[in-house]
Amino acid sequence: MKKLFIQIPALFFCAVVMCVSCKNREENNEETWLLYARASAAYAQGRFDESAAMLQELRSFTPALVLRAKALYFCGRGEEAEQLLRRTLRRNPGSGEASLFLARILREQGKDGEARHIAEALLKDNPQDIRALRLASDLAGNRGDTEEAAALLDRAVEASAETALVYVDRARLRWIAGNGSSALEDLRRAELLLPWNTSLVRGIRDLKTVIAEAQK
Repeated sequence: MKKLFIQIPALFFCAVVMCVSCKNREENNEETWLLYARASAAYAQGRFDESAAMLQELRSFTPALVLRAKALYFCGRGEEAEQLLRRTLRRNPGSGEASLFLARILREQGKDGEARHIAEALLKDNPQDIRALRLASDLAGNRGDTEEAAALLDRAVEASAETALVYVDRARLRWIAGNGSSALEDLRRAELLLPWNTSLVRGIRDLKTVIAEAQK
C-alpha cells in the first residue's frame, strides 16, 4: 500500500509533464502558426466553417481555440462556442479575448449577471479596455442604470483618445520616414477618435495639410 501511494504522485507528475510538453509543442510548432495564420485569413474573409474546421485538431494553443470559438459562433453554433471558450478559460484564465467573447455570448443568452461579472473582471485588469467598457455599458443600460452606462461610455471615450495619440505618434514616424500616404491615413483615424473641437484635432488637421501639400 505504501508503494502505491508513492507511485500515485509520480504518475500525476508524469501526466502534468506530458500535458505541458504537449502544450509547448503546439505553441512552438511552426506548422501550428502557419495553420493559425491560414485559419485567421479564412475567418477575416467570412469563411467561418472553413476556419473552424482547420483548427479542430489544435487542443492547447489559446489563440487558435479562441479563433475557432468565434468562427463556431458565426456559424450559428453558439453552444459549441460557449463550451470551447469555457474550456479555454479553465486552461488559461488570463485570456482576455476568450473572456470578452464569452461575455458577449452570455449577454445574448440573457445571462446578464454572469456577463457583468466577466466584464467587471476584465475592467479590473485593464480599466481602459474599450470593448469591455462598451459591453459593461450595454449591460448597465439593460438593467436600467443609464447613469452608470453613460459613465462607462465616458471612460471609453477617454480611452479612445489615448488610442488616437498612438496613431498620431505613428503618423509622425511614418512622415519622417517618407511615407506620407500612411501618415495621412493614421491622422484620419486619429481624427475620428477625438472630439471635433479639441486643440489636438486642430493640430492634426494642420499636420494633414502640411503632408498633403508636400505630396503634391
